Amino acid sequence: MNKSILAGVLALALAGCAGQQPDQPFTLTLAHVNDTHSHFDPSDARLRLDGTEVYTRLGGHPRLQQYAGELRRQAREADQPLLLLHGGDAWQGSGYFRLNQGAMNADVLSRLQFDAMALGNHEFDLDNERLAAFIAGVDFPVLAANLDASRDPHLAELDNLRPYVLYAFDGHDKERIERVKDAGRDPVVAVIGLVLEDMPEIASTVGELVFEREVEAAQRTVRALREQGVKHIVAVTHLGLERDQRLAREVNGIDVIVGGHSHSLLGDFSNLGLGEGEPYARLFTNQDGRGRTCVVQAGQHAQAMGRVQVTFTPDGRVSRCEGGNTLLADRVFYRDIRRGEQHRFDDATQQRLAEAVAAAPNIALVEEDPALRAHIDEQYRPALLQAYGQVIGHVPGLLRHRRLPVDGQGSDVAPLVAASQLYWVNTPAVQAVTGRRADFALLGAGGVRTDLAPGEIKEGDVTLDMLPFANALSLVSLTGRQVAGLLLETINASLPEGAHTGKFPYVAGLRYQFDETGRDRGFLRRIEYFNQGQWQRLDPDASYQVVINGYHASGNDGWNTLFEAQQVLTDRIDLAWVNGKLAAFPVARLSRTQGGGVQVHYINQPLDCQADGVRCNTDAQAFVDYVREQRPVLTALPESGVVLNRL
Repeated sequence: MNKSILAGVLALALAGCAGQQPDQPFTLTLAHVNDTHSHFDPSDARLRLDGTEVYTRLGGHPRLQQYAGELRRQAREADQPLLLLHGGDAWQGSGYFRLNQGAMNADVLSRLQFDAMALGNHEFDLDNERLAAFIAGVDFPVLAANLDASRDPHLAELDNLRPYVLYAFDGHDKERIERVKDAGRDPVVAVIGLVLEDMPEIASTVGELVFEREVEAAQRTVRALREQGVKHIVAVTHLGLERDQRLAREVNGIDVIVGGHSHSLLGDFSNLGLGEGEPYARLFTNQDGRGRTCVVQAGQHAQAMGRVQVTFTPDGRVSRCEGGNTLLADRVFYRDIRRGEQHRFDDATQQRLAEAVAAAPNIALVEEDPALRAHIDEQYRPALLQAYGQVIGHVPGLLRHRRLPVDGQGSDVAPLVAASQLYWVNTPAVQAVTGRRADFALLGAGGVRTDLAPGEIKEGDVTLDMLPFANALSLVSLTGRQVAGLLLETINASLPEGAHTGKFPYVAGLRYQFDETGRDRGFLRRIEYFNQGQWQRLDPDASYQVVINGYHASGNDGWNTLFEAQQVLTDRIDLAWVNGKLAAFPVARLSRTQGGGVQVHYINQPLDCQADGVRCNTDAQAFVDYVREQRPVLTALPESGVVLNRL
């Protein structure tokens, strides 16, 4: 038994069985993940152990299954309550999702036996019919207290989509109940769900769903639960760390918030070379000045699992909240990310590194659950391997994707993606369709989903993993003033601690310097574009042709300036293939649906990416062509075009 699991056993044992008496303190353990993004296989990782830089693999769902099973065993032996929660965004992120469209997610997540899951924004990436199939296909409740689905034909009647769920505990044994009185004298825990109130601005397929204000809906739900006699309330959310903290301060009565969306690996991981995040299990005082709320989150990509233990006073207030995130590591370490046999450390070094892990509080060596590993390998992996296709180039050294530049270090990958889109739109074949030449490209950091590891790059590494959203590229006229406004809008929104940084703008053919002058705000000191072999100042009143993927071109994910610029009239064209031939789809204007989503009004035939013979992933194809034709040996660009000076 490793040291982190042993610590859990001791903590559970100390809690004892006294928590099961209604007039005694009650202790609840929550195990949790979030933003797993279809990372069913483990992820490559570089760590620092005992002063040595090592490469290994972290997480994956079989490893989550094994670790969750061990936590359940501990709780059962100590006769203590335990819930396993998912903070949303199980969808997207790997080729498995592209090939299986949510069905594999439902299958694998059900095998992990979650007790509840929040709806994330990426659960809305397909359409509500397939989201409904996913919700109906999992054997645990999917929660969203601030979602009104009553007018949606697919989600309205789903029994498994709920505002909250109730669990009654008799020691470790739990029962899902419909009414508090069904619990008798057993403690009851309510788990409520919250989704992003601005979902229509982030997801383009929300249909007739209505998203209520997070704080108001949470307070209303808590009040109703308290009136029923519920003393212990957990919120599983997909709002991001900053909003979770706001929720903790502004809502009275939530005891624990298990979050997602900002991919925050809370805790100090500097001992592993991964930096220091905000504290795990931080307590915030509620608006009434009396209650306290504990906030946790567990990183991303199924690499870690969080475990928090919460002790309540007899009247239901939080008296203690403590725990941590644990990275789930493979047992084999390498000196090179290619992880060939020739890169493997010798046995003596392997033993020394394993001992270093045993001494660390935030990482554990965990085997994969053999049954789940075999199920994935037999049912899903063969199709994935076949789908990756031909080699298009090679990466000599690791190219990292960082959404937000930190200490001058931004993304290696995003500038390359932006450059590929500018290159592709300006090729003769594409210009023959558009009749235009692009001046520069803008790219939201969240559109890129992976690093690029050393070695071969296959088509599927791009189309299935790195750029999986199958976005059509758009070409649209913007003034220099609108471009500057868009940069300011998206940069300022990305700066707060715990903010969703997927909206942060990377560029090609453009360069800018942003200086932070106050907390989470600043100004553009310089903004220039490359024209006729030299850098020139962007003219506020001049019009420029800008290439952007269609998702951000419609103003989604906080790129509101683009929506406002196209409400009345636009010259935008979207690019997609129809029956193998590239076609331009002219856009007339944008509007918002009653639910707040963006509606694109086309001049002629609408672009329907789900229609037979239509292929929309020109964003990914641009990168494939760029690597194959221009950069077969792919290295980082000498300059990213982005300078972000923080205070």
